Amino acid sequence: MATRRVPLMVDADHPARPTPTGTVVMIALLVGLALLTLVPLYWMVVTALTPSALTVKFPPDLWPKNPDFQNFQEVLGRPNFWRWVSTTTIVASVVTVFELFTASMAAYAFAKVSFRGSKSLFWLYILSMMLPFQVILVPLFIMSSRLGLVDSYAGLILPALASPYSVFLMKQFIQTLPSDLIDAARVDGAHEFTIFTRIILPLVKPGLAFLGIITFIAQWNSFLWPLIITRSAEMRTLQVGLVLLREEVPLSYGVHMAGALLAAVPIIIVFLSSQKYFLRGTTVGAVKG
Repeated sequence: MATRRVPLMVDADHPARPTPTGTVVMIALLVGLALLTLVPLYWMVVTALTPSALTVKFPPDLWPKNPDFQNFQEVLGRPNFWRWVSTTTIVASVVTVFELFTASMAAYAFAKVSFRGSKSLFWLYILSMMLPFQVILVPLFIMSSRLGLVDSYAGLILPALASPYSVFLMKQFIQTLPSDLIDAARVDGAHEFTIFTRIILPLVKPGLAFLGIITFIAQWNSFLWPLIITRSAEMRTLQVGLVLLREEVPLSYGVHMAGALLAAVPIIIVFLSSQKYFLRGTTVGAVKG
């Protein structure tokens, strides 16, 4: 006689909860993965505090017995180090401020202003994201060279002021805003620029903060274009300067790691100080309401 199978009834109002053992295992797994991602940073700190003569020791020490700050002193004492830092700070700050303004303005036009060909123009602009930077590198350098932008702040800054990704990101944020609010402002006689500065920008602060963080980090870590467009050691950015440092003091791994750690400190500070805006920025524009 065949047995009948009784269907398993699942109460939708009271879903099954994970067992305490499963929760502990999941937490332990996540903590282990988080610690694993910190291993490169930990090893960079250890190597930076180790005298250069002992960095090639095998097996290496998990922590230097006599931590030494000589590597940091050598990096900070380089004649052009602080010039590299100031150049990188200026370029990253200027690009971040201008890109926030231009990207949000273009995104507002695409999201809330009706004009002929807006969708075609937007998707044509977005399609440029598919082109790797290496494809346009040579034409961009030729154009910059003919305009006299080589080895200048303008050459470092101008090509980075427009970003299709930034426009796309801000458009997703602005699309979540109710159009009735903008229409009411237009009925009251407000101009588009007034609506943009007094209504749109205050409402998309999480998106602006998120875009500002990723733009500043990207410009701080930029390497290829500053390497191509600069000539003199004084105009090099920090990332390019660290490569020059490797050529000046080869095989001094402690010095190299000290320079890399000093270059990473501002990024870590920026991320930790604006972490809540970063987390809000990754979720606010994802829900359309």
